[in-house]
Amino acid sequence: MRRDQLLLLIFLAFAQYTQGAENRSILIYGDSVSAGYGMTQPESWPALLASDLAFSQPSVSFTNASVSGETTTGGLNRFKKALEIHAPDLVILELGGNDGLRGYPISKIQANLGNMIALCQKQGIEILLIGMVLPPNYGRRYTEAFVGIYSTLAAEFNLAGFLPHLLSGIATDPNLLQRDGIHPTVAAQPLIKEQIKPLILNWLTSN
Repeated sequence: MRRDQLLLLIFLAFAQYTQGAENRSILIYGDSVSAGYGMTQPESWPALLASDLAFSQPSVSFTNASVSGETTTGGLNRFKKALEIHAPDLVILELGGNDGLRGYPISKIQANLGNMIALCQKQGIEILLIGMVLPPNYGRRYTEAFVGIYSTLAAEFNLAGFLPHLLSGIATDPNLLQRDGIHPTVAAQPLIKEQIKPLILNWLTSN
C-alpha cells in the first residue's frame, strides 16, 4: 500500500470517528485562577487543556466564562444566563476563592455554590467541583471551615468529579506564584491542567 493511500485511510477513519462521536460541551466557570490572570489566554490552563484534548477528543468543545474577581454571589447571579447561552454538558465550577479572601460568611459561600450545582442538576448538566484553600493568616477556624465547604458539597451532591484543591503543590511554592503571592504563574498552568485532565477524561469515558 502506497503512503498516500495509507494516509487517506487514516484520514477517513478519523473523519468517521469524529462524525460518530457525540459532541460534548464543557463550560469553565471560575474566577481569576481560571480566567488567566496575569498572562495571555493561550498560556492559561483552560487553553492548555483544550489544546491537549483537541486531537484525541475532537468532539469536545470548551468555553471559558471565568471572570477575574468573581465571587460566588456574582457567579450565581449570571449563572442561569451562562447556562442558557452555552448549553454545556459539564460545568467546571471553580469559585469561592475571592469570597474567602474577603472573609465572607461560610454559610453564604456554601449556599451560593450549592444553588449553582442544584441549578445544573435540575437541567441535567453535570458538575466538576474545584476546591480552593486560603492562606494560613486567615485563622485556623475560618480556613478549615472554608475548605469544608467543598467536601460538604461533594458529599451532598452526586458530582461528575471533585478536586479538593486546585493549587495543590502550587500555593506553597513561591516560584509558582505571581508577585501577589496568590495567583499562579504561567509555569504553574501545565501543573493545574494535569490535575484536571484525568477528571475530564474519566467523565468522557463514563458518558
